[in-house]
Amino acid sequence: MSDDTIRLVTVGRILRRRRRLLAVLVVVGALVGYGVSVLFPPRYTASASVLLPGPWEERELITQVEIATSSSVVERAGEALGWSGVSDSELRDRVSAETADGNVVKISGTAETPERAQRLSDEVAQQYVAYAARIASGSTDADEAAGPEALREQVKRTNQRITDLANAADPGQTVESVQARTELEKLRSTLQEAMQKLEEAGPANNRAGLVVMGPAARPTGEAPPTRLQLVGGGALLFFVLAVVGHLAAARVNRRLRSGSEMAAALRAALLGTVDVPGDRRAHRPRARGARARFRRLLGIDVRWDLPTPRSSDEAGRLIRYRRVCGRLRDRLPAARRLLVVVPDDDEVARRAAERLADETGGEPVLRVVEVSVARPMVPDRDTESGVLVVLGAGSRTAEELSGLAEACADGGHEVVGVVVAGAVRARATGPAGRPAENAGAAALVHENATGGPA
Repeated sequence: MSDDTIRLVTVGRILRRRRRLLAVLVVVGALVGYGVSVLFPPRYTASASVLLPGPWEERELITQVEIATSSSVVERAGEALGWSGVSDSELRDRVSAETADGNVVKISGTAETPERAQRLSDEVAQQYVAYAARIASGSTDADEAAGPEALREQVKRTNQRITDLANAADPGQTVESVQARTELEKLRSTLQEAMQKLEEAGPANNRAGLVVMGPAARPTGEAPPTRLQLVGGGALLFFVLAVVGHLAAARVNRRLRSGSEMAAALRAALLGTVDVPGDRRAHRPRARGARARFRRLLGIDVRWDLPTPRSSDEAGRLIRYRRVCGRLRDRLPAARRLLVVVPDDDEVARRAAERLADETGGEPVLRVVEVSVARPMVPDRDTESGVLVVLGAGSRTAEELSGLAEACADGGHEVVGVVVAGAVRARATGPAGRPAENAGAAALVHENATGGPA
């Protein structure tokens, strides 16, 4: 099986076994998204388009975009709007611009209402056109700026003033009057040359003739992220974080998986594995209290990363228990009593230990004791010949098992073996649905006859 397949199976197991927790986290994420949408009121965005006539290079269009969102343009728009409580920096954050096909600069404004968004984009577009015209005329001062038509009007008035002065001068032929009229004619010639140069520069000045392509359309919907998007995004974010958290926890999980690893941590021999009928609820700890009820309600009181219980019939389970009992007798033929240690929060191990005690038939006698793994305390040795440790599959870390082995040594016990128990789904066999005891006994006789445990 490839790594990708393993990951998909793992995610599917999380979805099946943690569906209650995931559903709760999705609801919490949606509520958080809704709360964020309440804190940040809805915004609306309107856009106005400005046409730039003539040929423009790409870098020039980028420059025009920067001019449209510059502080000079936005501040003038803010003064014209006169909105109280909105600073220039906040207004700059609400304005954006981009280039479109056909030498068009699209100016967008965002505000709390559609009307304000429309007014903002229109005003910024007007101020941008006026500011670009002032730049093209060589002045950025509003009082000194003038377009070509205004300059022509000014030249016309100046020519009229020169004519009036020439007519008012002394009509005589004195040296002073001739010089005055000469200077006035020179001034007239200079003005005419300036007007000629202005006409020649007309194509270049056409670039300053930016055109606003109509008022901005009033927005009919909220600007993203909308309230629905925030609610959905919060739910999705919490769901993804929950799945990633489960995967990360499984990756750093230090619980021992195989029986050989558990036996090595206890410094004892693995006598075998046995099955306990039941589903994954058999792994539930027997804790009580509000916290335990809350964990049970969310379905997090059992581990999700355990494999799906396989099906097993009574005959197969009986064979496994009898094999373990046979290995135990072979290992300690003269033993009359053994102490069976199981963790107090491991329901599968407890049930397996009780079944083993029944299957031994008193040879040897097994006394089951439950020990806290967090603070292990094993009874002192009396007449027992050793300790048999029964553990649920994949339930303990190496440190916990090491502490359990030290507690057995402190009590004067030697760990003679380890039995690993796993939960399986019960499957009836036989014509009447009863366990096939005879088949199990026959299998056991065949095993002893051929020699050697499985």
